Amino acid sequence: MTLHASPKVYRLGEKALVLDCSELFPAQTKLTIQSRIWQLAQTCTEKEVFIDIVPGMNNLTIYLKESAQSSDWLARLVPLWNETKATAIFGPTIEIPVQYGGQYGPDLDEVARRHQLDTEEVVRRHSTPEYTVLFLGFQPGFPYLDGLDSSLFTPRLSTPRLSIPAGSVGIGGSQTGIYPATSPGGWQLIGRTNIALFTPQLPATPTLLVPGYKVRFTPVSSLEFISL
Repeated sequence: MTLHASPKVYRLGEKALVLDCSELFPAQTKLTIQSRIWQLAQTCTEKEVFIDIVPGMNNLTIYLKESAQSSDWLARLVPLWNETKATAIFGPTIEIPVQYGGQYGPDLDEVARRHQLDTEEVVRRHSTPEYTVLFLGFQPGFPYLDGLDSSLFTPRLSTPRLSIPAGSVGIGGSQTGIYPATSPGGWQLIGRTNIALFTPQLPATPTLLVPGYKVRFTPVSSLEFISL
């Protein structure tokens, strides 16, 4: 794989196309690939021929207004990608207070055991990096964060939980994230925050985080009086 390799494009339906960049990694970093996806999404937004444009992890899905345009865009996406450069987004850094372990992080002990660390070291390694929001998915406002210490990469649970509380902080493979709402899920839960990540009553800014924002986790002993 070279730095100049091209992504694949395929049809998702009569009006939808997917640009799949997954094979560009690891020749290019996740953040470089994602930065180009953000920029290409912005370029597509300016064309005004789409119903929706959805950046995902290593991919971009576009929904056209007219199916007759799909063949044209099937041919145009890769040349547009090749013209697109990774663009840094200087988003703010959001501090997320987290109470680690105990009832809020029922998998913290297991994560520590798996990596032959004590729980304090897991917390230290998880809360030290500054993470970048690659994209939002799974739930409204759920951030997939890049920057997890590789020593904490942990597989998902073999049997997902049927209900995970809102605010739970988890590790899924090479990523970490926060559940904005109660839902089923299979990530290893190591802590919880009481910061709201999805506020649909604020239509101008319904999500606390957006792609390109930075995140820092701050260990706290109690969440009782902490809120934004």
